[in-house]
Amino acid sequence: MKLVEVTALPKFRLHLRYESGESGQVDLSPLVGRGVFSAWNKPGFFEQVQLSPEGAPHWSGEIDLCPDALFMQMTGKGVADLFPSLSKSYAHA
Repeated sequence: MKLVEVTALPKFRLHLRYESGESGQVDLSPLVGRGVFSAWNKPGFFEQVQLSPEGAPHWSGEIDLCPDALFMQMTGKGVADLFPSLSKSYAHA
């Protein structure tokens, strides 16, 4: 899952678009004020989100979020949907 676009929206939401064409919004308001995310309380800070070279939503001060976790939140899909090979069992000789 490669994130190709991120845009800040009101009320601590992000609009995300992935290389696959899937796009949507995630609500990050439950994180506001917790630990490093207290930086989002500064006026205009949340809106400064950028896409890092690694493809993650990023804010100065080394705040970044996992694009795979955001994809799962956005789509409602689980780990097994995203990484089906993790659920395979292998027989050993």
